[in-house]
Amino acid sequence: MAELWDIYDENRTLTGRTHQRGHPLAPGDYHLVGDVWTINLENQVLLTQRHPSKPNGLMWECTGGAIQAGENSLCGAIRELREETGLRVSPEQLSLMHTVRLKDRFVDTYIVRLDFVLSQIVLDEKETIQAILVDWDELLTLWAAGKLCPKSRFPLYKNEIASFLNYVT
Repeated sequence: MAELWDIYDENRTLTGRTHQRGHPLAPGDYHLVGDVWTINLENQVLLTQRHPSKPNGLMWECTGGAIQAGENSLCGAIRELREETGLRVSPEQLSLMHTVRLKDRFVDTYIVRLDFVLSQIVLDEKETIQAILVDWDELLTLWAAGKLCPKSRFPLYKNEIASFLNYVT
């Protein structure tokens, strides 16, 4: 079954139209993407390595993906986290850290602190091939080496991630 996205205008207003994934969006049409930065109780950041056949293959990333028709970004981010890692969260656990409008999408970036260990991660083998936990310095090293995506968006919210890592519940 084809994945459908809701289409938004430049003001993030629903147009009432949908779009089938895999086809180019018309100029002026936007869809939603939800990303989740997941932090464990030891202040380690969960990263997954993209499948080599995907764009940016073998790059390290936070969890995320396109929001499906009928979902808002929060519900879609929760679904993506479950599908790609097996981790389950409630809407109240996620905090919206950043939002940005890009060429053809709005990206909402969330952050969450969860009690988990690496052995609990269940990867979607079509999406990712490996998971790691890194500390702040290791995260910055991966980014500086060009091995972390989203490369261009990370600087927009890296200070929020740093602040979150310094906060201990």
